[in-house]
Amino acid sequence: MLVNLLRVPPCEPALEGLRAAGLVVRRARPWELTQVRAFVRDNFSRAWADEISVGLVSQPATVFVALREGRLVGFAAYECTRKNFFGPTGVIEEERGRGLGRALLLAALRALRELGYAYAVIGGVGPAEFYERTCGARLIPDSSPGVYADPLRPDPKE
Repeated sequence: MLVNLLRVPPCEPALEGLRAAGLVVRRARPWELTQVRAFVRDNFSRAWADEISVGLVSQPATVFVALREGRLVGFAAYECTRKNFFGPTGVIEEERGRGLGRALLLAALRALRELGYAYAVIGGVGPAEFYERTCGARLIPDSSPGVYADPLRPDPKE
């Protein structure tokens, strides 16, 4: 999907509302790499944990985390898969429906805009309607499988 970053709404109101509800969204910190990777691996996939590793060692980190009482409940990454790409992202099931995914998405898209991009790519989209509604993203015709073609198959011994 393609997003016009010049039209992405500000993320501050969403972040303030979450903070009032006991949720914090912020950039991951270098010393949290192991915990964040483990959270993503255990709740989503090993491939996603590997993918966000790039963002966890970037300066500044290109991974946002969501916390409730100091515990990870969600994440959003950008510029991990490719330059100017958003994703992967995820929120644990029991925290969904509270606006956390929206806040993480907007924080990451605003960060891409601050890098000087006018448009961004959301690759490997699951819920397209969410992205259409939240940030006006549009499907890119003939874009699948895109950069995700020819995947390395898991080792059967693992």
